[in-house]
Amino acid sequence: MKLFSSIVVAVLCLAAVPVHAERLKDIATIQGVRSNQLIGYGLVVGLNGSGDQTTQTPFTVQTFNNMMAQFGIKVPAGGNVQLKNVAAVSIHADLPAFAKPGQTIDITVSSIGNAKSLRGGSLLMAPLKGIDGNVYAIAQGNLVVGGFDAGGADGSRITVNIPSAGRIPGGATVERPVPSAFNQGTTLTMNLNRPDFTTAKNIVDHINELLGPGVAQALDGGSISITAPLDPSQRVDYLSILENLEVDVGQAIAKVIINSRTGTIVIGQNVRVQPAAVTHGSLTVTISEDPQVSQPNPLSDGQTVVVPNSKVKAEQEAKPMFKFGPGTTLDEIVRAVNQVGAAPSDLMAILEALKQAGALQADLIVI
Repeated sequence: MKLFSSIVVAVLCLAAVPVHAERLKDIATIQGVRSNQLIGYGLVVGLNGSGDQTTQTPFTVQTFNNMMAQFGIKVPAGGNVQLKNVAAVSIHADLPAFAKPGQTIDITVSSIGNAKSLRGGSLLMAPLKGIDGNVYAIAQGNLVVGGFDAGGADGSRITVNIPSAGRIPGGATVERPVPSAFNQGTTLTMNLNRPDFTTAKNIVDHINELLGPGVAQALDGGSISITAPLDPSQRVDYLSILENLEVDVGQAIAKVIINSRTGTIVIGQNVRVQPAAVTHGSLTVTISEDPQVSQPNPLSDGQTVVVPNSKVKAEQEAKPMFKFGPGTTLDEIVRAVNQVGAAPSDLMAILEALKQAGALQADLIVI
């Protein structure tokens, strides 16, 4: 109770201090407070002849027979069942933290056979299981499909987006809660989304300055242990206050990201260049043919022939050399490169050469 009272006083002090930083809830998460993945298998029915071709997907027929058997209907063995309006699908969803029985979650349904489209289909009741094999939700509902597929009698076909997958908003009902360690122990651990020793130190210093020495302790560059009240209601209020604290975030490592497929180049703010000189230019060679016709003299026995006439011309762009001084900043790099008119592919070569020369003080990452 004493700790909780000191927090309230600290918040009143924060209201009078303008802070320009990142909220703790935007840069860190509570250990153990997380979503869990669920997966299931089921049947989508009601399709307009765009379902699985059962001769190529026998598991669809097997699933259909098992479902019918639960209703007391036995399909004759060896019968040629053609289910053009049925498709076997996989179902997956994320179960949010603190989800309780009776609440609904969104699900994604995807065809696992050769169904052409799930548009207009309805998912029959299917269990969703966690990694431990337990059923945590039950899925059922009408699909919302963003794509469509249409074809003509001559074989022509048009497809827009992906018609073999869809969503069902609120399509699963939670049946079992996931155990949480949120209310256990006397401490909580906050994990930084981007581990950084400077950020971790700033968080610990800020919390201890407000709540007293020893309340927060850095476990490493990515985790911070914080003393918390034992009462669950006080713990919720406690975290509501902590997650809204604004903390100075440490600057990221200097990086240059190059996407060689799209030509995208991203240069981080902290990139620096040591003294170096760079020149950029291109040599263009043009070869043109201008054949000449040679006519013989009158009354001679000569023949008209074509004489080849080639013209070769070489041009080199007069691109100036630019020099990077010590500690050159991002703005100076961009300005110098723009002056020589370097294309993205040329800039990639320049940055790679600077890195090889040891002049680029940053991590060069090619994706």
